[in-house]
Amino acid sequence: MFKTIADPADCEVRSVIRFLNPNNVKQSEINRQLIEIYGENVMTDGMVRKWVRPFNDGRTNVHDEARSGQHSVVSDDLVAKVNEKIGENRRFTIRMLCDEFPQISKAVLHENVTNRLNYRKR
Repeated sequence: MFKTIADPADCEVRSVIRFLNPNNVKQSEINRQLIEIYGENVMTDGMVRKWVRPFNDGRTNVHDEARSGQHSVVSDDLVAKVNEKIGENRRFTIRMLCDEFPQISKAVLHENVTNRLNYRKR
């Protein structure tokens, strides 16, 4: 028995699928070989089948495609209003800003104040 490889990258497993697929290896055999090398929890048989289809259709990229995330509720205009509020009271807290801007969560507000506006606690 071989030593299993723990925590393989997703693209590594997909590369194995891409390598074995054109050699007329059955999907169930690909799954069996993946489990033998990477362990029981590497990928289900259904996921192997899901990845074989695009490779049969000509896909060559083994990496995930970029996905558009959820659109942010924080616009540049809203960030400018937050900056204006901070200018009115330099002794602000994130909690005070949350009361002024209830449409923005505390975490998102903190991220924008520290990363976009570059304010730091003193």
